[in-house]
Amino acid sequence: MSEFAYVNRVEQLFKEVIDTNRETIKALAKKFAENIESDHMIHTFGTGHSHITGIEMFGRAGGLANVNAMLDPDVLTSNGERRSGALERLEGLADIIYDQYKIEKGDIMVLISNSGRNACPIEMAMRAKKEGVYTIAITNLKQSQASQSRHSSGKRLFEVVDVVLDNCVDAGDAMMTVGNISTGPGSTLSSCLLVNTIVYEALKIVNEKGLPLPVLASQNVDGNDNEALMKKYEGRIKYL
Repeated sequence: MSEFAYVNRVEQLFKEVIDTNRETIKALAKKFAENIESDHMIHTFGTGHSHITGIEMFGRAGGLANVNAMLDPDVLTSNGERRSGALERLEGLADIIYDQYKIEKGDIMVLISNSGRNACPIEMAMRAKKEGVYTIAITNLKQSQASQSRHSSGKRLFEVVDVVLDNCVDAGDAMMTVGNISTGPGSTLSSCLLVNTIVYEALKIVNEKGLPLPVLASQNVDGNDNEALMKKYEGRIKYL
């Protein structure tokens, strides 16, 4: 037990998120391994703070090189918190963003949305599935199930993807209280735990087959060189 209550809550969250998603993690590790073996890409998409999980997977020392983070400025907080919050609710935007990237049938797309109720990630998942892309949602399943969709279809993200990972945080993300205020968000932590666990398990599968592992090494350690991997995926990663 830590003297810090938030640390204790995060430890509890980590156990819960692995226990809840254990079988899905195993299945997705196999799916990621197949993706690597067949030389396909993994695309990530999230609006607002949800894109941070995609950043965790992208250009990451120790992470996969075949990851294309869809970092469209219109839905990121870097172009304004209010702007991002408004645009993630806008129908029709997802198709515009999708068409700016090289996404192929057989690829994987990881869509991150804590609420799973806004139009942009929902439509992104719909478009990806239509194009033959395998779709994965990381969402707060309990909150999303209790929420009304903001998309005209009435669907929420977990209802339009191939598989769902539950980030297991409390409604509204904040897991702690100070006075009568909710604080201590957890979705980024549990979501990053999920994707890093899946990647690690996938790499074990690929390695057991004696195949090369497309993993980036830290550029801040002398002697490491990622140029061969960069050239391999050049043209398929927008922000390389």
